[in-house]
Amino acid sequence: MAKIFVEAYGCSASSADSEMISGMIQNGGHTLVQSASKSDLNVIVTCSVKDATANKMIHRIKSLRSKPLVVAGCLSKAEPETVKKFAQDASMMGPNSIGKTLQIVDSTLAGKKQIELEDTDLSKVGLPKVRLNDTVGIIEIASGCMSECTFCQTKLAKGGLKSYRPGDIARQVRSEIDDGCKEIWLTSTDNGCYGLDIGADLPELISTVTGVSGEFMVRIGMMNPMYMPRISNRLLDSFESDKVFRFLHVPVQSGSNKILHEMSRGHTAETFLDIVKRARNRFGRFTISTDVIVGFPTETEEDYIETARLLDETRPDVVNLSRYSPRPGTISAEWDQLDKKVIKRRSKELHEQIRKITLDCNKKWIGWKGSVLFDERTDDGIRGRNAAYKPVFVRQEAEIGATFMVEITGATPNSLLGEIAS
Repeated sequence: MAKIFVEAYGCSASSADSEMISGMIQNGGHTLVQSASKSDLNVIVTCSVKDATANKMIHRIKSLRSKPLVVAGCLSKAEPETVKKFAQDASMMGPNSIGKTLQIVDSTLAGKKQIELEDTDLSKVGLPKVRLNDTVGIIEIASGCMSECTFCQTKLAKGGLKSYRPGDIARQVRSEIDDGCKEIWLTSTDNGCYGLDIGADLPELISTVTGVSGEFMVRIGMMNPMYMPRISNRLLDSFESDKVFRFLHVPVQSGSNKILHEMSRGHTAETFLDIVKRARNRFGRFTISTDVIVGFPTETEEDYIETARLLDETRPDVVNLSRYSPRPGTISAEWDQLDKKVIKRRSKELHEQIRKITLDCNKKWIGWKGSVLFDERTDDGIRGRNAAYKPVFVRQEAEIGATFMVEITGATPNSLLGEIAS
């Protein structure tokens, strides 16, 4: 049996895919190793959401191709020719074909390249896994999405919506808890449209999941704003549960309704503004995370200013800022592109604005004292999450998976600094 190294990039869904790939490899009798230098075969689960990310994937593929290689994830499905260009002998596996993992690995080890990019009917719920973090159970509740965003390559890689049944997801949650997980991440390409294909929805799923017995917290993953009006009232009710982190990741992408229309986002800036106000008015301390793209091909200076205004008005706790990059196969990649100097200047200005906003948000937590669930060890100490999913770093020792009372003593733009109080 072979020694196999698996590494993953991108979103939590990619992390979940890598856990399942590792689980199937291990169940197949192979040994997982922690370094490519010790492996007989390498597997890389790729992301292709941005040019910078795709370039990083290419660099890693070139680094790993000296040994038998399997390229999985979004880049292999969306840009197979790119993979072939830099690793001609590599096998490939799409995001929705991981059920063939063992077959592909064994074939590649035998010196036969295998390409499996077509979607299968296999549910990703209930597959064996090797967790990246023993405290966190990542559960994919669906694959694909219903959006047609003009800039996004993810739809090309993951296809249309395929939701998994609430009962199956609840059984997976039960399994994760029984294995010692304290956090459950509900993830997919777009949680907002979960269930539209099977007569269910996200609030129903959250209710089912929180009904599972045990002590654990649920993090609800990213959802696009266009689906929020349909479920927002019952979704906000979900956060009344003491098992649900008061955290929403809602990518607005632009503050200009003209740009949102040209992006085919299906929502307006007002949609985002409404959910932010309602969440904070109802719960007070509530963490809002969003994504913003600067430099979309048709973005004027006024459009850019409208984005800056929206950020000032909503003051999100977390903003993932990206410079627009044309991705192969997308509609907007065919349009005339903005001058890179303009994009760079706007990005720099927004970055400074975001740092001030997020630092201000985090400073408001100084002096707070409450429960923190510790879920990760870092180079500088340990990291936990409070009820609003705020990252809290402490330098003291604590068991991962344990909950302690912590007092917040400082803040940075990205996290809270604290001391264990008891």
